[in-house]
Amino acid sequence: MYYPMYFDPTYMLVIIGVVLCMLASAKMNSTFRRYSNVRSHSGITGREAAERLLKNAGIYDVRVEHVGGNLTDHYDPRSKVLRLSDATYNQMSVAAIGVAAHECGHAIQHARGYVPLQIRGALVPVANFGSTIAWPLIVIGLFMNSGSALFLLNLGILAFSAAVLFQVVTLPVEFNASSRALRILGDTGMLYPDEVRDTRKVLTAAALTYVAGAASAVLQLLRILILTDSRRRD
Repeated sequence: MYYPMYFDPTYMLVIIGVVLCMLASAKMNSTFRRYSNVRSHSGITGREAAERLLKNAGIYDVRVEHVGGNLTDHYDPRSKVLRLSDATYNQMSVAAIGVAAHECGHAIQHARGYVPLQIRGALVPVANFGSTIAWPLIVIGLFMNSGSALFLLNLGILAFSAAVLFQVVTLPVEFNASSRALRILGDTGMLYPDEVRDTRKVLTAAALTYVAGAASAVLQLLRILILTDSRRRD
């Protein structure tokens, strides 16, 4: 049976995705707050840690800059800039150093030609375009009665699938960056073993937000497929 979009049981899939994202975000925020209060023995800031780690990796063409906001840290491969947020840039906690090291992990991936990072970069424009046009096409296709309805639905599914693929490809990129960060922090002695364990908890909590995001996207795609199948049967 086909259900109108304003009243259909597949909304449960959306709700599940939202709950997963909320739980992951809450876990990340609480874990980061906890270890933001644990000062590292080295007494260096996130910025200093990032600069040292980049030099240790033989990377001298990446700038470390401050960016406003909380946990807005990111590495921009286009301009080769590593940006650290208020919670990281001048902070001396194990959480700040861990996040800075994670972003350095992305810079190292870029310098080493890490294939999943290259694939994700190539998917960015496709995923952005797909996520923008997917739902308008799907909504129009669901409510149209003409022969072009199924074409629009299939086109919308294809567009949304590109956005889902981006989310999935992001997972190994993020996991690998955290793995590199933890290994380097331990090998360089920048953090003591117990501090590395604390940092692992922060980065694991951060990784869960990406897992939740990918799961939410997959659930959204599943919902679209169910709605489309109902529309085809009608």
